[in-house]
Order: sequence, then C-alpha cells, then structure tokens
Amino acid sequence: MKEENINLTIDGKKVSVKKNSTILEAANKAGIDIPTLCFLKDINEVGDCRMCIVEVEGRRGFATSCIQKVEEGMVVHTNTKQVLEARRVVLDLILSNHAKDCLTCVRSGNCELQNICQKMNIQQIDYAGEMSEQKIDDVSPSIVRDLSKCVLCRRCIATCKKVQKIGAIDCINRGFKSCIGTVGEKSLNDVNCTFCGQCIEACPTGALREKDSSTYVWEKLNDTDTYVVVQTAPAVRVALGEEFGMPIGTNVTGKMVTALKRLGFDKVFDTNTGADFTIMEEANEFIERVQNGGVLPMITSCSPGWVKYIEMNYPELLPHLSTCKSPHQMFGALIKTYYAEKEKIDPKKIYVVSVMPCIAKKFERQRNEMQNNGLYDVDAVLTTRELARLIKQANIEFAELEDTNFDDPMGEATGAGAIFGTTGGVMEAALRTAQDTLTGKNMEKIDFKEVRGGNGIKRASVNFAGTDIKVVAASGLGNAQTILEEIKNGKADYQFVEIMACPGGCVMGGGQPIKSSKIRREVDVRKKRANALYTIDEKSVIRKSHENPVLKKIYKEFLEKPGSHIAHELLHTKYEEREKYNI
Repeated sequence: MKEENINLTIDGKKVSVKKNSTILEAANKAGIDIPTLCFLKDINEVGDCRMCIVEVEGRRGFATSCIQKVEEGMVVHTNTKQVLEARRVVLDLILSNHAKDCLTCVRSGNCELQNICQKMNIQQIDYAGEMSEQKIDDVSPSIVRDLSKCVLCRRCIATCKKVQKIGAIDCINRGFKSCIGTVGEKSLNDVNCTFCGQCIEACPTGALREKDSSTYVWEKLNDTDTYVVVQTAPAVRVALGEEFGMPIGTNVTGKMVTALKRLGFDKVFDTNTGADFTIMEEANEFIERVQNGGVLPMITSCSPGWVKYIEMNYPELLPHLSTCKSPHQMFGALIKTYYAEKEKIDPKKIYVVSVMPCIAKKFERQRNEMQNNGLYDVDAVLTTRELARLIKQANIEFAELEDTNFDDPMGEATGAGAIFGTTGGVMEAALRTAQDTLTGKNMEKIDFKEVRGGNGIKRASVNFAGTDIKVVAASGLGNAQTILEEIKNGKADYQFVEIMACPGGCVMGGGQPIKSSKIRREVDVRKKRANALYTIDEKSVIRKSHENPVLKKIYKEFLEKPGSHIAHELLHTKYEEREKYNI
C-alpha cells in the first residue's frame, strides 16, 4: 500500500513529505534550516526551548516545528519579522543566565548555542541580570559537569533515561533554581553513572565534557627520563580526521601515527594488536566454557561502561562476564612486561598513554584490578577529542601530514582487531578464531554479517563442527538491559554475548568528535565510521587474530599459550559488586 504524502509550502517552496512528518522534517527536506537547541532526533523531541518556532498561515501564535505535524495545504513561514524577534527574545533569556567564557570553553567552535548566536547576529544581551550560582562537578575520573553552561535543553537527561536507561541525571528544583542534577545533588562519581559519556555527545554546549588528561601527557613528553608509549584504538582512526574538517569516516591511520611521532612519543603502537590478544584469550575462554560446562552465556568485558553497569545493576550475573581485560589494558600490561624486558627498559620509567573513543576508559585504567607488580597497565587515557587538541596545540597541520606506519615490534595487527570498534565487531572477530579452533581447520568464512548493522540487538546462530552456537550483540545500555533480563529470567539460550555501552559501539563512543543535532539527523555517522573499519578489515592481509605473527611470537617467547598461568596474571582480571550510590 502506497504511503500517503502531505503537500505543503515552506517559505514559498513546495514540499511533499510522508504523513505524520513534522514541520522541521519537512523544512529539512526542502533544504530550509530551522534552528533547534533542545531537539535530538528520536531522543528528545519535546519542543521545550522554542528556538524552532515558525508561523503557520491561518493560525494564532507560533507553531513549534519540531513537534508540530504537517497538514495538507499548510503554508509555513520560518523567517518573518515576528518569528525572528521571538527567537531573539528566547535566545536572549537563555544567554542571560549562561557563562560567557567562550574563548576558554572546550566547545568553542563546536557549540550549537554559539552557532545560533552567530546566525542570529547576537551582539548584545538585553536581559542581562542576576545569574544563578552553579557549581562544577569534577570529582569523577571521566566527566566534568559545568552547570554555568547548561541551557536546560534536557538532551542529556533524555539520552541517559531513554537510550541508556540509567537515569543518573534529571532536572531538579524549580524556576530560577532549576538545574540538571543527581540524587542528593551528589557528584556523578557517587551515583549510578556508568561514565559512558553519551550525555557529553548529546550536550549542545560545554556543560558536559571529558576530564582532560592532556596536561599530564605533555609533562611526560617533556620529561627526558620517561619513556612515553602511546597506543590508539581502532575507532579513533576513522573519527580523528573529523576534528580537522575531513569527511565523516575518513581513515587517517597514517597521518595519526605521524602526528603522534611529531608530538614526541617514543613509540606509537596499535591497540588493534591488543584486540587480537583479547580475541585469543576470549575465544579460548569461550571454548573452555562450552567444552567443560562453564557459565554460559559468556559475555564480553571490553567495554568499561558496560562492566560498571553490570557491577552496579546485575551483580548476580557477574560470573557470565569474560575475565579478559579490554584490549588497551592487555596491551599496556604487555608493554610493561614483555616489551620492557625485550628493550631492557625499567617498567617504572615507561608511561603508557591510550588514545580511546571512550571516556569510561579513564575510569577503567585507574581500577585497582588493572595493575601488575604495583604498576598500572595504562597511565593516562586521552579521548579522540583530546588528541585532536594536542595536535592543534603543537601547531601540526594534520591534513598535510604524510602517512607513517605503527612502530615495530608490536605494531602489526589484523583486520579482526580493526572491527572491534563497531558493534558486533568483537563477536565477529571472536567467531573467526573460534571456528578455526573448534574445527581444526582454516575456514574460508571470514565475514559474519549476521552480527553487523545498526540494530541495537542482533541475534544469530552459527554452526561450527556440528555445534550450533547462538550469539547476540547488543549496543547501548538500554539494549543491554533487555539481554540481561532475558538471562536473569532464564529466557536466553545464547552461548556468547557481546555488549557495548555506547549505541553503535566504540565508533560512537563518548570521547569521539561531537556532532550537532542537525548533522545527526541528516547523516548516519555510525554507519560511515563503521564502514571505514570494515574497509580496513577487508584490505588487511591478515584477518584472523590467531594468524597474527606478532601474537605467535609473544605467545611462544613469553605467554606460552592462551589461558596460561602468566596470561591469566597479565591479561585477565576480576569484577565485583559495586554500589549504585555512595551514601
């Protein structure tokens, strides 16, 4: 049955859209830009900020375009004198209680409020007056909240509640004292926040940001007595270029390595190699559980936001978690043991920096479980955004850089490691190794497209050597909750489960380049970044983790075999029940 279309006119332009579309959607289709602030497609469509108001002929007052449905023959005006004046008043009121330190704000140049002010030619504030006293919450290792920059758009609340189903934040108090707060007005560090960082990605201003670690890294880079090693996650290389004006999903691996060497890092390694180690250990652990009656389904443990979530909300299901550390933690442990021994470097003088798409990694790296011999596996975590700022501070023209390869002897990785950065990638990489191990053959099947795509939950069944293995990949903590409830209630018949805290996986991590709500409703950012990782995989000479010669060498010389005693000491960990609230 053909879907009914609605015909209307916007600013003199005829447009035809599907029934039940909003005026905003119709305007977008017509190429007409209506400013928005609180709107976030499919997440926060409430019309609170009133920036998107328009005039509709024959009606009194203004219509809120983000929620107003189109009607046949409707005539809409988006830029009349009355509309522009009303928007200006709304904007003036927002600015009257907003910090104006734009030059020192981390979101300067990428702030939706700033962009609207520039478009509307705001040169003075007519309603300047008393400003509410707001505090800065910087207690957590991952997130900083600066309420003086909050515009009460509630996009962070909607993301936390509707997408992640956490509800760590909400609007508290009334009137002039209204603000985004937590239970008991505690720090995010002391409530049920998982540090996934999706609130940062949703925020239109600088009210939420990652806790910056670049100062510590600069200090170490300038310390001649410290050997500074950096490793970069797979998702970083397909997003970093966006911070320098490159198209979404551009693979900038070579330029990224060159920039890191220009910054002064002694060695630049690829976390993809760490991902290959994770697959080796995880696949071995999975096979052991299947063959020896271990706890099933086994659930991946490489997403620290997800791990914190299960520790707080489903501690009774912790035995299902893989004991494997995440790739960058594994790699950090090997750098301070195997690599240090090979290069005759005192591990105490090695400073490992991880560049990650994830702010929860900042929390993860300082967990007590993530150390050996009194040394943390990883000493500092930078987000993709922080690395971009370092490069800009060093006055490096990123787009003009030549390509450079990762350093040996730990720079070689496989395509399997690359796809770790997208939802379903960890599952697919593990299946490649598991099938060869279980069958004892080098199987031709490489791609497991059953677990690819943008769906929040992807279920599949694969058959290895006559054994049916049911798997599921879930991204976003709201979807994780669905899977955990199935397991808890005995309704799940999966053997292997992949869970990523961020919707879409690491490519959409809380530390990735922030895209405005306008870009997010026009472009499938996840798909473009994910496709870039799949392209890296397809072009890789080696696409299975167990075929990586670097891994073979290190297992032979140092780790013995997957699941060995020393492998468990360095590459595995444990988890524990965690209180939701620090009373």
